[in-house]
Amino acid sequence: MHDRFVLRNLKRVNGDAIDIIIEQGTIIEVAEAGRGTGDRITDCSGAYVSSGWIDMHVHAFPDFDPYGDEIDEIGVKQGVTAIVDAGSCGADRIDDLAASRLRARTNVFAFLNISRLGLARIDELSNLDWIDADKVVQAARQHRDFIVGLKARISRSVVRDSGIEPLRRARELSNQTSLPLMVHIGSGPPDIEEVIPLLEKKDIITHYLNGKSNNLFDAEGNPLQVLQDAIARGVHLDVGHGTASFSFKVAEAAKRHGIRPSTISTDIYRGNRLNGPVYSMGHVLSKFLYLGYSLDEVIAAVTTRAADWLGKPELGRIQAGDSANLTLFTVTNERIVLLDSEGKQRIADSRIEPKGVVRNGEFIEC
Repeated sequence: MHDRFVLRNLKRVNGDAIDIIIEQGTIIEVAEAGRGTGDRITDCSGAYVSSGWIDMHVHAFPDFDPYGDEIDEIGVKQGVTAIVDAGSCGADRIDDLAASRLRARTNVFAFLNISRLGLARIDELSNLDWIDADKVVQAARQHRDFIVGLKARISRSVVRDSGIEPLRRARELSNQTSLPLMVHIGSGPPDIEEVIPLLEKKDIITHYLNGKSNNLFDAEGNPLQVLQDAIARGVHLDVGHGTASFSFKVAEAAKRHGIRPSTISTDIYRGNRLNGPVYSMGHVLSKFLYLGYSLDEVIAAVTTRAADWLGKPELGRIQAGDSANLTLFTVTNERIVLLDSEGKQRIADSRIEPKGVVRNGEFIEC
């Protein structure tokens, strides 16, 4: 008889109490709480369950410094069952990232940096010769099961004197490969008014809540017209918290105007995991609870909405017949100090903390 185990007395985000029965890596049944039977039973009273958290913006290539980390340190150990590396590697090293995911317990996808160098240096788009269109197309074709889009970091420190031209080339490469763009925004030039009109439906603006002078909101906190137009076109808004790209002031303005995140991601790597202000996915999610988003919306931003963008809705479900990829977490009522990327502080009264994941049927405690 195959080992069948039961996670008992879990709560869905909507409050429903359930048992989840898992066998050979597959959810066999979602039962009423207390009714599941199996060879091993784990009592999960007090914990919530969702489909496995998905972090749409991480840096999981440890060879690169400062923007790198070990896959499982920012994956399953944080309650995250799937990560999307956000352009750490260009064509020169994407084979190595693809190979590394085979050794990890976390599911890994990637955006391919349009610069063949990737983050081997942090001005990777300052020389247009480093954008090798043939290599981009070849890598995208070779790793079509793994690469989900193209990444272009369009801010002054990255493009230097290249201006908006790297983004124009990224747009052409997107059309050639039929892959959407994830575009990092930050300090100008190029001006944000030049950048956003080049983005199309399903493209991603990451760092949309950054507090730099070149951001998406005016001095009074009103959303720029280019942002409103992009939302109307179906452009996806991703948080990408990071070391320098999340401002409480901007996030509060966005909330007031109903400019809600499509996905909440961390932009995590070793430095901001160990030293803050990111620390973990749970820590970042707690900031959105503080901002007044419901638990349901916060969790949807790292489950169903991320899964739908990836074209893998099964990653956002909990139902019989699906692979068992789950995140167990608690919401604890206690005082917590939260810092944004500008050192501004907020005091929250609750926090989200992962307790474990089920990844391909294996239970892993966080």
